[in-house]
Amino acid sequence: MINKKHPQYMEDIRNVLSVKGIERLQGKRIIVTGATGLLGVHLIDALMALGNVSIIAVGRNRERAAERLGEYFSSPLFSFLEQDVMLPFPEDITADYVIPLASNTHPLAYSQYPVETMLINLKGAEHALELARRCGATVLYPSTVEVYGNARGNDVFTEDYTGVLNLATSRAGYSESKRSCEALCQSYGAEYGVNVKIVRLSRVFGPTMLMSDSKASSQFIKKALAGEDIVLKSEGKQFFSYTYTADAVAAMLHIMLNGTNGTAYNIANDNCNVHLRDFAGLCAELCGREVVFDLPSESERKGFSVAMNAILDTERLRNSGFTPMYTMKDAVARTIHILKND
Repeated sequence: MINKKHPQYMEDIRNVLSVKGIERLQGKRIIVTGATGLLGVHLIDALMALGNVSIIAVGRNRERAAERLGEYFSSPLFSFLEQDVMLPFPEDITADYVIPLASNTHPLAYSQYPVETMLINLKGAEHALELARRCGATVLYPSTVEVYGNARGNDVFTEDYTGVLNLATSRAGYSESKRSCEALCQSYGAEYGVNVKIVRLSRVFGPTMLMSDSKASSQFIKKALAGEDIVLKSEGKQFFSYTYTADAVAAMLHIMLNGTNGTAYNIANDNCNVHLRDFAGLCAELCGREVVFDLPSESERKGFSVAMNAILDTERLRNSGFTPMYTMKDAVARTIHILKND
């Protein structure tokens, strides 16, 4: 379990709170679904550290919430709503901002629960937008690099990139439902005037990861924590954009406060564009082990991305005034040091 008093994690929180205009959130109420996930925990830790911000954390499991966010349960600024995001919000709930983070975001979930993956995304977005419509809130919608499909050669994903999509796989449920959610966000803006800002997140990693996460980056980090060789399920030639959690959360808040309504922003860090084998190599180096190659099982393969290049263009994010803070090596080292509590 993460030690939230670790000096580097506390520094991460301070860095998040250096976002331009963060003081404007004081006195506001923010609803966060998927509150116990990788981004949800880091986001709530930052907002609670800011102070004078009312948080409604939404999740399906109070016990897990107590493990991940229990230190806030006695705070008058924090409340936990135990509810499935596929259900509408209670009529008496209001907010200034809604951030619907709930989603199946790792490969095993894609392959084992493709229907649930789609419905969680679609219904979660619908209910967030309906709440915002009812009470005049702003929605920060967390989308994904997956909406771009596969790159054409070495193309870089700008926000108007259409990519190459393959619907003949159950894994498409994640990317296609996220694309539909973005369209739903634009539709609520056009028809009902709901304020929506969209962030398309690159692959995110950091110390608030769930140990059940089956993403390659999480597997590398878990092996490093255990002092074991890093297992790579491919040749590692994939070239992806990554973002450390503190940079991702800071960028999300920056766009929520300073971005343009109805606009999508890629969230990535140019310093963290790496080949998968190099990510694995960083983890192996930090734990004094080696990278070993192992072919995936059929079940694992179903959930894997077939993308070989997924690099996000960050010009729009940079032009909005945001600059990430971490290098790849620093981000990987911080993740491992914080989780090892050393």
